[in-house]
Amino acid sequence: MSEHEGREGEARVGDFTLDRHWHLAGDEKEMALTEIEHTMLRLTAAFERWQSECLAAVTHRPVSGSDNAVLHVVRMKERPKTVAEIARLLNRDDISNIQYALKKLKAAGLVDKQSAKRRGVAYFVTEQGYEVTERFAQLRREMLIRMIPNEENWQAQYEVAHRLLNQLQGIYDQAAVYVVSHRAPMDDESL
Repeated sequence: MSEHEGREGEARVGDFTLDRHWHLAGDEKEMALTEIEHTMLRLTAAFERWQSECLAAVTHRPVSGSDNAVLHVVRMKERPKTVAEIARLLNRDDISNIQYALKKLKAAGLVDKQSAKRRGVAYFVTEQGYEVTERFAQLRREMLIRMIPNEENWQAQYEVAHRLLNQLQGIYDQAAVYVVSHRAPMDDESL
């Protein structure tokens, strides 16, 4: 089935017309970005669900995808990391939530902390945390990686996607800073 463009914002698939208009999109450029954003929202939810379910499968405990991300970043490069480093590596600014995740991971015996000269406290994976992240990696290979199709030029396609996602991250970060620095003071009662 081929897709043929109709009027702006519409696409034809066979006898069916797809309406791509959103309240967020007034022209083709906005429609394309809005479709990417909608895909990213769904991708984020699916990725969080995968992260949570895969870690729960190897720990036999309920965990969040966010906790899983913190655990793997703590293990990254096999060196201890401070809360600030974890936040930077995950592009997060919700320090209290990262600290709470670390508290839960420590209580589960997956991470521990140590004093670090000039850096305060740094977190590292315990032997149990190492074993759990190894089991996670194995399950990931057996389930997720196996499901990814081996298409021609897959590596080039993934590199393009990686660059695009990094570019979008930078654009959204810049836009967020601009909005925060230029918005009018908020009235508590306006919400």
